[in-house]
Amino acid sequence: MSGGAPKNWMFIIYVSFLATVMIASSHSADGKVHRIAALDEQVKELRSEFVDVRSDMQELKLESTVLRILERDGLFPSETPPKKIKVKKETEE
Repeated sequence: MSGGAPKNWMFIIYVSFLATVMIASSHSADGKVHRIAALDEQVKELRSEFVDVRSDMQELKLESTVLRILERDGLFPSETPPKKIKVKKETEE
């Protein structure tokens, strides 16, 4: 073996180590990209579900919907308007 052989082996080991680090880094980045894509898809699904539920809730809050549901239970709106109750203050002497 000549004097330069250990230097070449050290360089080959160094380059091999760098290649291994680059491959590992690449795999890690690919995994993160796939995870981000899956999370984006999940966000889209959840946003769509939120919009659907919100529109259903807005429909349920309508007075006509509430009246229809209450009529099924046997409750009807009052025919007479509510009366205001007035309380007279007693004067302190």
